[in-house]
Amino acid sequence: MRFFLRLGKLLALLFWALVLVNLLASFAKPFGVLLHVAGASVLLIHGLELLLFNARLEQRPRPWLERLQVLLFGAFHLFGLPPATLLEVEHA
Repeated sequence: MRFFLRLGKLLALLFWALVLVNLLASFAKPFGVLLHVAGASVLLIHGLELLLFNARLEQRPRPWLERLQVLLFGAFHLFGLPPATLLEVEHA
């Protein structure tokens, strides 16, 4: 399982690198626009994940670092977190 989480994080990092390169020097006409739309969509989805799991991330030692990783990696980071304790479940 850990292998797939790390592979997913690596692929997500490559995706964000492509989005950044596309922002700096746009790709060919249809691909550049599609990459912009995909990047905005993934950022929106990761933002929603951040809102949904904010209470769980607050319990972590460095919540801002956890939030940044959720914005970058999404579910690949959330699946790697330890299971929620009973206190975290009661607060939700």
